[in-house]
Amino acid sequence: MRMTEEIPVYKEQIYFDKKNKYCLLIPLYNEKERYRRQVKHMQRGNVFKKVDVVICDGNSNDGLTDGDFLRSSGHRAVLVRKGKGRYSTDLQMGYAWALSQGYEGMISVDGNNKDDVSNGIDLFISKLEEGYGYVQGSRFIKGGRGIRTPLSRYLAMKLITQPVMTYCAGFKLTDTANGFKAYSREFLQDQDVQPFRNIFYGYELIYYLPVKACRLGYKVTEVPVTRIYPKNGEVPTKVGGMKGNLYILSILWKMIWKRYEPIKKIGKAK
Repeated sequence: MRMTEEIPVYKEQIYFDKKNKYCLLIPLYNEKERYRRQVKHMQRGNVFKKVDVVICDGNSNDGLTDGDFLRSSGHRAVLVRKGKGRYSTDLQMGYAWALSQGYEGMISVDGNNKDDVSNGIDLFISKLEEGYGYVQGSRFIKGGRGIRTPLSRYLAMKLITQPVMTYCAGFKLTDTANGFKAYSREFLQDQDVQPFRNIFYGYELIYYLPVKACRLGYKVTEVPVTRIYPKNGEVPTKVGGMKGNLYILSILWKMIWKRYEPIKKIGKAK
């Protein structure tokens, strides 16, 4: 596996052997009740039969990773980060583990029950089968749906994130903040990508990877997905407020100036 070896320290619990070509990585932190509801939807959509489902847990303390729930509901494994980190580090441990397990591609989706995983998973699998290096789920293309999206978020995505990301990629990217996406093994192992670096800590990877795939000439596409916000007005998110918004703006600024590009290439791993 080609990488800089900056992989988060984690503990793994594997419940059964690899069954599918692709896996579904679900990064989460203290989402026990929301994720249990998401699992019910996933079971109804036969998601656990189509892909191997793996939890990428940020060392939650709500008890989700305790007991027999994950095993009995069909998860293949749970990875628990032991050191410091956030969203990107949780994705990194998932990518590294999936590559070590021989998966040909991986799909990721958030674990807060906002995404209609049961209806969307087949679209990602089909695009990976067609040889796409990066597949982005979007609620803003034909067939996609954004239900009860907060107005402030909608405007930020339409007026800031979408034009900046499209400019950086040279390809129209409409919903890169959406965590429902897929990556080929070839793309994540490309020496010009190098996703296993400490510079990726919070939400940097979700902006860096789609742009990098476009710049390197990989087949890139968007597929329609549905993202639903709760009726009670609560917004399941780990980013919010002025501090969170400034943080996202700083990432976009660095994307414009190519601050996440690999400094040097490493030798080919044996």
